[in-house]
Amino acid sequence: MQAPIAPRHPVTTEQLGRHRTDDYAWMKDPNWQAVLRDPAVLRADIREHLVAENAYTEAVLAETAGLQQTLFDEMVGRIRADDSTVPSLDGAWAYSRRYAAGAQHPLLVRVPASGGDEEVLLDVDAMAKPHTYFRLAGAEHSADHRRFAWAEDRQGSEVYTVHVIDLETRAALGAEIESCTGNFVFSPCGRHLFWTLRDDNGRPSAVFRRPVGGSAADDVLVFREADAGFFLGVSVASSREWIVLSMGNQETSEAWIVPAADPTTAPQLVAAREAGVRYDVDHWGDQFVIRTNAEALDYRLMTALLDDLSRAGWRDLVPHVAGRFITGFALFARYLVHVERVDALDRIVITDRATGEARPLAVDEEAYCLSVVGGYEYDTVTLRYAYDSPREPRQVFDVDMSAGDMAYGSRVLRKTQEIPSGHDPAAYVVRRVQATAPDGVLVPMTLLARRDAFEAGACPVLLYGYGSYGISSMPHFSIQALNLVERGWIWATAHVRGGSEKGWGWFLDGRGAQKPNTFSDFTACADHLVAAGHAETGRIVAYGGSAGGLLVGAVLNQRPELWAGVAAAVPFVDVLNTMSDTSLPLTPPEWPEWGNPLEDAGAYDLIASYSPYDQVAARAYPPVLALGGLSDPRVTYWEPAKWVSKLRAHMTGDAPILLRMNMEAGHGGRSGRYEYLREPALVQAFALWAMARAGG
Repeated sequence: MQAPIAPRHPVTTEQLGRHRTDDYAWMKDPNWQAVLRDPAVLRADIREHLVAENAYTEAVLAETAGLQQTLFDEMVGRIRADDSTVPSLDGAWAYSRRYAAGAQHPLLVRVPASGGDEEVLLDVDAMAKPHTYFRLAGAEHSADHRRFAWAEDRQGSEVYTVHVIDLETRAALGAEIESCTGNFVFSPCGRHLFWTLRDDNGRPSAVFRRPVGGSAADDVLVFREADAGFFLGVSVASSREWIVLSMGNQETSEAWIVPAADPTTAPQLVAAREAGVRYDVDHWGDQFVIRTNAEALDYRLMTALLDDLSRAGWRDLVPHVAGRFITGFALFARYLVHVERVDALDRIVITDRATGEARPLAVDEEAYCLSVVGGYEYDTVTLRYAYDSPREPRQVFDVDMSAGDMAYGSRVLRKTQEIPSGHDPAAYVVRRVQATAPDGVLVPMTLLARRDAFEAGACPVLLYGYGSYGISSMPHFSIQALNLVERGWIWATAHVRGGSEKGWGWFLDGRGAQKPNTFSDFTACADHLVAAGHAETGRIVAYGGSAGGLLVGAVLNQRPELWAGVAAAVPFVDVLNTMSDTSLPLTPPEWPEWGNPLEDAGAYDLIASYSPYDQVAARAYPPVLALGGLSDPRVTYWEPAKWVSKLRAHMTGDAPILLRMNMEAGHGGRSGRYEYLREPALVQAFALWAMARAGG
């Protein structure tokens, strides 16, 4: 089957005295906002082209169809059919999620804390069955346990509809809330719902309040954000005494608070936004706790009193220590819990409010993850946390924060992730190694492999990376990674700059003007694997998604000879055009991350120098697989579609350039705990196919 040849309709743009020509701009439907909400209205010629791309990809990878099913079945075999979460206590009830055997979506349930029969709050699987796509967000009960609300998305556009029911009668309370981001909360009194609007351009631009049982006519605007570059969200403080409105971008934030005792009160400003200052806030008895980077690169925790919330009134609680990145915190009536990261490893620190004594929870391993598991109860001595590593399935523990031996003596194992098909952690090796970037910086990398394969010498490698927004690629257990590892591969995760694995400075050193560090870090990791004898040049598959798709797209242009193949899921590859289009949902909020090419010539030139779409040239590229989603509001469908067409037009070799567009989903791919694994199975089959094609 011949590859689709997209027609060229050149569009030339002049910007800051520079000119660029886009042959494939026609793939962006002028009515794209409507397409995100209803993919059926996509222009016919664009739909025809995307359908042809899917048919071509299916034909080229037809020989892997059985392999894809095998890989999918192996991942499904690692999921317990009737899995459930550990019940979370909230006063008279304990809430949890569980799956009926084989169900794609969970049952949301509760049982009386004193014992008794289970009550099903929501049968998500039954709700989802009539729909090709269904995703739940923000399921929540009111503090008095009488009402229940949830948000649902039926097409992957991340535009949610909120429903509220009475738990005694199961009757709907009021009209549905349309055009929500999926973010909402009950006021602690249970009489109001605060929710975030997703506007026509896909941005969370306002918070509204609606009385439970009301309709759109009863909506009251609580806060509207004038800056199109800021995102909005709403939450309830740990103490349940305040409602918190949060807004910000990657470098600046602000918060406002509303008293729970009078939720119709106008919000009160915590501290006015200052460029470059980020903070988040929670309530703790007679004071507020604030996590901030103000004069603290790796963040610190501070306190403030209600009558002096401005920055001048903030006082140190956990001071800043360079290299100790405070990633988050949780408050309990008598304890402060914070998570800190040093050299890409986390630990949990519990501080007694009365004595000030701080005790750590840590693990002595090369690579692992520790995280606090959220709960409902504020006045408790029980902390729930989770541990996992690339070879150890997730375990959930409860620990008594009042006990002396924080690490082991007082902890209770509540759940271990069961792998029905069998799993022996001792059969695997996990290594944390350091690659040297061109500027001499050491870049951490986590390796997972079967012990016998790792000790035998060079292996085929899948090298994964992300490296943007300060989001860290932490060393979690993955049922997906085991597919390739069981076939003799090394699954390598490159902790490149742009993430925050080594602190906030690690993020700052991979954004804006420093963005090229992200790409050179990734190729340095590939070179290190080759030099160390773990891999061979041309026998590495690069894999990334979203901004990680930008990463692998950039290194595809810079070092095509390194890769046996490149897999890019919902890849952000048309950076210059997207960052110049102010109508798109993420453009203004992302200027701090990439620069503003509409006003800054330096930013324009830098983005143009690495943007994967703009840097495509006549090269012998390796095989490429791009995955997209027609309803994706984050990385719009035309980015991977245009990129694939341009790569194919400039290819000097014979490697296939492939696009798989999901016509019924968005950024996260398919929904359902099993069905979402279809895309990873496709990526892994492509990786194995590309490696075989390369002779590996």
